[in-house]
Amino acid sequence: MWDSMQEIFANLRRNKLRTALTGLSVSVGIFLLIVLLGAGNGLIHAFEHNAGNMALDVVRLWPGFMSKPYDGLGQGHTVRFDNRDLRLTSAGFPGRVLRSTGELSQSSVRVTAGSENATGELRGVFADYADMNKVVVTDGRFVSPLDLSERRKVMVVGRKTAADLFGDARRAVGRLVVADSTVFRIVGVYADRGQMGSMTAYVPFTTLQLIYNKGVNVESILMRTRGVDTEEADETFRADLRRSMGALHRFAPDDESAIWIYNSTTGAKESAKAMGVLRTALWLVGLLTLLSGVVGISNIMLITVKERTHEFGIRKALGARPWSILRSVLLESVIITALFGYVGLVLGVVATEYMNVVAGQQTVTVADLEMPVFLDPTVDLGVALRALAVLIVAGLLAGFVPARKAVRVKPIEALRAS
Repeated sequence: MWDSMQEIFANLRRNKLRTALTGLSVSVGIFLLIVLLGAGNGLIHAFEHNAGNMALDVVRLWPGFMSKPYDGLGQGHTVRFDNRDLRLTSAGFPGRVLRSTGELSQSSVRVTAGSENATGELRGVFADYADMNKVVVTDGRFVSPLDLSERRKVMVVGRKTAADLFGDARRAVGRLVVADSTVFRIVGVYADRGQMGSMTAYVPFTTLQLIYNKGVNVESILMRTRGVDTEEADETFRADLRRSMGALHRFAPDDESAIWIYNSTTGAKESAKAMGVLRTALWLVGLLTLLSGVVGISNIMLITVKERTHEFGIRKALGARPWSILRSVLLESVIITALFGYVGLVLGVVATEYMNVVAGQQTVTVADLEMPVFLDPTVDLGVALRALAVLIVAGLLAGFVPARKAVRVKPIEALRAS
């Protein structure tokens, strides 16, 4: 075996340029495959993060703007939700809306505890918000109905914020903090897994309305629904929502930009299909790129076999077994594939890590809701190793045809070859 390896590497050194160009095609192929999969994973992870933050039977509404004049109001008029919308969505769709809750926010709030501080957003919510948005409270409790009715100054913070303020998140419950100039008591700590950017703390909806002079404004509405999980039911529900809220805010019932509606059930189904198509397309493009490198290896091995025909004839005349010649050609193909494939794999992983550092935390704000659009664009080690294994097997197959041709060379014909 050692003699075979020495022979193979000697042959590769004799044809440095050809070996380098062949290896380059292999490295580029697997490099592009890893980068494409990483970029696709960035989009898919962002979708899964956003979808995982909301229960699958929740419909969310945001106010928009009128795309056409209606009832005395001009095009571009901004729609604003208020407490009337909460009452309408709570009672206006019996059997389809089980509960309706609102949300408010106040940005750039400075929360101080002694000499420590954190800056971010206060989000005014109802007690149902935690269930609808899968907020997991690890210590203490979430906002309660009594907090809302009495407008209590209580706050629920993320574990990272609690640790920043008090050193240990478990010591935060019951402590007092100052948000701008108002004193709040921390009643709960939630698991801020995957939280993007700065602090987000939850306070009672009514308290935020009062302290920050929000009046009766509501920024967004969440509804726990039943029976709107099909396309037909979703379309009917959207039409009913626009008609009812259009009468309240004086916009046309068919004005789709007046309110923005997201149904987590149908949206998740459509997005999952799109992500599946994206993943398949990325693998297809990547494998086609790999195929170009494999074809290059096959062509190079054919040339190698032709150049070594005389050598193979002498070896067969001296009694060399067909398997030794077959093994020599196959090993050369596998070594080129594995060596340069590994180089391309490492460079691809480095590129995805760099992509993660540069663009792996991109977010977009939709109606005061911060959502990642590109998250963790990396490739699992198992996927990378499987890609390398596929490449090595492809290299083995690429070398089989030239190797088979080498074995079939008759000694007398090979000795005549120049």
